[in-house]
Amino acid sequence: MLMPKKVKYRKQQKGKRRGKAWRGSDVTFGEYGLKSMEAGWVSERQIEAGRVAITRFIKRGGKIWIRIFPDKPITKKPAETRMGKGKGAPEGWVAVVRPGKIIYEMEGVTEDMAQEAMRLAGHKLCVRTKFVKRFGKEDV
Repeated sequence: MLMPKKVKYRKQQKGKRRGKAWRGSDVTFGEYGLKSMEAGWVSERQIEAGRVAITRFIKRGGKIWIRIFPDKPITKKPAETRMGKGKGAPEGWVAVVRPGKIIYEMEGVTEDMAQEAMRLAGHKLCVRTKFVKRFGKEDV
């Protein structure tokens, strides 16, 4: 699973999920991408499940880039615990995704194959997604 090697603080506040993604909103490495259409937290398990779905479908052909990284710790209190007594222990890691953020990129496969692979990966994520192509290639 993806997770940071070391963080400055073990626990983080929730924060706000407002606004659009200004950085990471263009397909820069590959030819095709999977773009987020809404804000949310994508867990390390979901990112990995999407990656596995893509690699299985394209049968290890082409190249894949994962453009998000889960660097936000999520805490959880034990079941049947009363209110108070401080914040829970870190339980997992999530990546904060805003609308317009590219999640996966791919090259070296046909457009139909890439579209189907991205569709399969999109079903593994907790945010609505859209298949996008790189701007400025052949179809300007």
